[in-house]
Amino acid sequence: METIRADVYDYPKYYDVLFNAEWKREVEFLEACFGIYAKCTVKNVFEPACGTGRLLPKMAALGYSVSGNDLNKKAVAYCNARLKKYGLPESVATADMSQYITPKKQHAAFNLINSFRHLPTEEAAASHLRSIEASLVRGGIYVLGFHLTPQGEALCESESWFAQRGTLALCSNMRIEKLDRKKRTEDIVFQLQIETPKRKFRIEDRFTFRTYTARQIDRLFLKVPELELVATHDFGYDASRQTPIDGETEDAIFVLRKR
Repeated sequence: METIRADVYDYPKYYDVLFNAEWKREVEFLEACFGIYAKCTVKNVFEPACGTGRLLPKMAALGYSVSGNDLNKKAVAYCNARLKKYGLPESVATADMSQYITPKKQHAAFNLINSFRHLPTEEAAASHLRSIEASLVRGGIYVLGFHLTPQGEALCESESWFAQRGTLALCSNMRIEKLDRKKRTEDIVFQLQIETPKRKFRIEDRFTFRTYTARQIDRLFLKVPELELVATHDFGYDASRQTPIDGETEDAIFVLRKR
């Protein structure tokens, strides 16, 4: 099988199909969080590092004004073209999530699937949180989800999943190639197999995530005291039930609120 070594974000259509399966649960969870934790009526929502903006059209259909940003120009173009198709403003900017402040204040922001860990340093991560804080109204919330590194051995060192849309079939595998706790890096190999009626091939991408233990993320949040941690959940997306975060936690969603 032909293997193409490339940035998976350069193939936004495949990325969008692959990560779209949970959209309904994610949107319902976000709406529940807005009602429970925000101290304002949520009308404007922003997704940093939105990629293809999987959830933005879904949220716009519910009446929210949506916007986002991403570094990958192809993903941004794909997202804006889809927003335009639905008669919505092309509201996604090509920008660095560690620096970007929205032109208009937001009532809520969200980032649910590990994009936060692409930020390579503590400084970049803190800068991102400060940018989010500057983008939110008082009482607005940021719903941030990603994998923590447990103190012991990780229960999940690889993930595989399948998705299909029409005649397009996708099968992916993402695995940890190397974990360096001292440098706080996690080298990832991501393989995506694509099958259409006319072609079968594989895309292989390699990238590095920054790691966070429960203590390390607590210390990071303390650097931006304007954002108060008000709740923690897991990837079960049940807003009615909070999940305590400890040294063995792997899947975590943090709800931060602007004081």
